[in-house]
Amino acid sequence: MAEYRLLIKASVAKEIEAVGTKVDRQRIVERIRIVARDPRLPGSEKLAGYSDRYRVRQGQYQIVYLIDDEHREITIFKVGHRKDVYR
Repeated sequence: MAEYRLLIKASVAKEIEAVGTKVDRQRIVERIRIVARDPRLPGSEKLAGYSDRYRVRQGQYQIVYLIDDEHREITIFKVGHRKDVYR
């Protein structure tokens, strides 16, 4: 399967920098790379009320992203602790 082009919102970079430990940040970045290769990987869930938005968990953090199959793009638009990410 060919990789999707990965787009990351500027706010997401700040959210990743705010994550507690360096190890957690590295794991989140690695999970984002995996999502770019396979956006519907096991463990990803479609968000209720949306046809193209998904989430995947990495430890205590959620990565929320949009899949555009037509243009083969993935847009990461939210990364946060699982208790705060949807607020």
